[in-house]
Parts: sequence; structure tokens; C-alpha cells
Amino acid sequence: MSNFQSKYYFCSMSKTERYYSFTKFLRERFGARVQKLAIDAGFTCPNRDGSKSYGGCTYCNNSAFNPSYCTPEKSIAQQIEEGIEFHKRRYRRAVGYLAYFQAFSNTYAPLNELKQKYAQALQNEQVLGIVIGTRPDCVDDEKLDYLSELNKTHFVSIEYGIESCYNQTLEKINRCHSFEDTQLAIVKTAERGIHVGGHIIFGLPGETEEMMMQEAEILSQLPLNSIKFHQLQIFKNTPMAQMFKDNPSEFKLFELQQYISFIVGFCEKLRPDIAIERFSSEAPPSFLVNSPWSNLRTDQILNLIKKEFVVRDTYQGVYFN
Repeated sequence: MSNFQSKYYFCSMSKTERYYSFTKFLRERFGARVQKLAIDAGFTCPNRDGSKSYGGCTYCNNSAFNPSYCTPEKSIAQQIEEGIEFHKRRYRRAVGYLAYFQAFSNTYAPLNELKQKYAQALQNEQVLGIVIGTRPDCVDDEKLDYLSELNKTHFVSIEYGIESCYNQTLEKINRCHSFEDTQLAIVKTAERGIHVGGHIIFGLPGETEEMMMQEAEILSQLPLNSIKFHQLQIFKNTPMAQMFKDNPSEFKLFELQQYISFIVGFCEKLRPDIAIERFSSEAPPSFLVNSPWSNLRTDQILNLIKKEFVVRDTYQGVYFN
């Protein structure tokens, strides 16, 4: 066990809790339901504006994930207000909200600009904290030190786009950073006491199922607090769509039952105190090259995954070493 792991609480699973959910984590942290609401603050990325590259990651289409109220033409305050109204209809028991700076790289700006944008979100008394989606090469000590101070008065989480633990994959998908960059950013963030989230995609070109399964062990060695899992979805009019058309054998696109079996096996090897926020991704079928899994919604896929945990009588971390 590495040094950071000895500081973590290893939660025990009951028969009704086969994995450690992010919802449970938030209830433990806040004592009641807290809901994330997405914000588009008008950021870009270093591999879009020419700082590192142009065109972005080969799979990227942020429009497929932004809710209708979430657009940079609106002020952050307006997006917060409309987001709260949007979520109130579905999550009536929510006692507060986390402003989720989601689109593109939300630490990719001078610190003074970041302070202004984060402060706008926190002005709303129903907002209890912020979640910042970003790239591991878009943080530095100055920004992390500021967020560490902010974390003393508000909940702060940085969600890093990990995507893959393999440098050859990161190069193929034009991430323009290495896995070593990811490791360093995660460790530096955790050292400051800031909640660290991650995002990883299964099915990226060139990766075998064995390679993907091995990532459970790699990720478990990092001081991650939470993680999102997404199966690869190929969006129209992206470089990856052309890659898939030219060389489909490079891709491991899971059938539904294959993915369910894989993700439960992955969780068995995952450190048990990493809160799992999502098991799969969902996008409007009109954005996709194909429409796999009969267009099942994420909650339907989640129910199938929960059932698989029960059928196998297994738990997150049961094989974590």
C-alpha cells in the first residue's frame, strides 16, 4: 500500500451497496442530497487554440453533453439560476448544488479570471461548492494553492480528464499531454486536500480489453476520490469518426452485455473507497456515428450493472490488492 492510501477510509459494502457511489459520498459529505449543475464559462483548451495543437481531442464534441440552459452566451449567474430551476423538477430533495464547470478546460485562464468566474458561481447561496473539469496540464502550483484556500470555505473538486493510462493512446487521440502529467497533477491536488475526480474512456483505439482492465490497478494507485467511467461513443464530424471509418479494427466497441461484464470486473479490482459517479455515457443519438445498446438511458444501464453485481454476488474492491 502506498503512503497516500493509508490515509483513506476503506468503506465496507453491504448487500445493498455493491459499489461506493458518488451520491453516497455527497450524502456523507453534506448530510443530504446535493446536485451538480453544469456551467459553460466560455473556456477553451490548449490543444484547440494552438498553444499545443488545433482541433481538440479526436473524440471531442462538448455540445453532446451540455444541457439546454448551459451556454456561454448566458452569464454564470443566469446559468446557475436556470440550472437550479431545471434540476428542481427532477431532484426535489436536493438541499443545495455544486456548480460544475464542465465544458472544455476550466482552469485554462489567468488566475484572476478564474477567481472572478468561480466567485460568480459561489455568490448564489444555494451553491455549496464547485466542481472544475480540466486537463492535467492546465493546473499549476499557484492555481492549486488558491483552490486549496477556497476549499477551506467551500467544497472544491477538480475533475481531471485522464481518458487513458497509456501514452500511446493519449498520442493517438491528440490529448497533447502524457500520463505522467496526469499522475503529477492528481498527486499535487490531493496533497493540498482538494477532492480529486477523474474521467476515463473505455474503447479508445488500439487498446485491448486486457489493457483496459489493467487500468483498474493503475488508477487505484493514484489518490483519486471519485471517478467517471464512459464507454467510447463516436461522434459525427470528428477526427475519430474518420479514424473509425478508415480503420474500425483499431476500436474495441463493447456490446452491451460485454460492457456490463467488463465494468463489474473492473470495479472488483478498483480500490473500494473511490466513489463511482458514472458507469456509462449518454448522448443524443443524432450526434453519434451509430446508436449502440438500443439507445438505453444511463439509468437503465445502471440498473443492469447493479443486477450484474448481485448475480455475481460481488463488490467493488473485492480483488483489490
